[in-house]
Amino acid sequence: MHNPLKQFSDKWAIILGGSSGFGLATAEKLAAHGMNVAVLYRETALTERALKQKFSQLAETEYVNIIPLNINALTADGRSSFINTIRNVMAKGSVKLLLHSIARGNLKPLVNGEADESLLSVEDIQLTSYAMSNSLLDWARLLLKEELFNADARIIGLTSEGAHKYWESYAAVSIAKASLESLNTYMAVEFGKYGLKTNLIQAGITATPSLKRIPGSQKLIETGVERNPMGRMTTPQDVANVIYLLCTPEAAWINGSVIHVDGGEHCR
Repeated sequence: MHNPLKQFSDKWAIILGGSSGFGLATAEKLAAHGMNVAVLYRETALTERALKQKFSQLAETEYVNIIPLNINALTADGRSSFINTIRNVMAKGSVKLLLHSIARGNLKPLVNGEADESLLSVEDIQLTSYAMSNSLLDWARLLLKEELFNADARIIGLTSEGAHKYWESYAAVSIAKASLESLNTYMAVEFGKYGLKTNLIQAGITATPSLKRIPGSQKLIETGVERNPMGRMTTPQDVANVIYLLCTPEAAWINGSVIHVDGGEHCR
């Protein structure tokens, strides 16, 4: 589909982890501005049915292409499957955005005096770090190799306040997010020579499905509202709005940044 009157017609976004939360809100926001979207996720057949219906309605309403892909974005086979699926759909140089919104990690304590299997292992840390950090590098390299990136493309990841302060049972994810922040710096420099801009968003406390899996999340939600100068929590739409802004030509000089999207919550 093509709507020449919309801002991002003929451009594509690739969203890793787009079935809910920030990824889904971003797909909806960018589609409203004419951007085609490939959404990768892992869902059961039951939940995927409703999701694909939502994407079909969105594509029809906004006159865009949306490709829903229920594949494992964390494996070489998954990446190969993606390339095979889109090879004749996406033109060279058409990918404006690669958004990494994968929330897959282990939530276990470091020590608690109970059985070892209930504690965070080195393998848990490795798996979480790859899922929520280093896999972004593999995807960026793949799109660069396949010449899919637009000359003024954006690479965006999601970090969190938990990378720098203690949240219960969040150690593996915290390590992954801290790693992602370092990776952001190096990708900004080394991918910059290809015209790519790499940035991270640190959202405020947001009641996404992934947040609700964190032990003590209800307390995080309550304190998030109390801390926020705007008197409310961050929403996925708040974050999607900023991702949209980062895709505009006016944001072309933002590179290697961690951008707080939280209404000033981080100030307290």
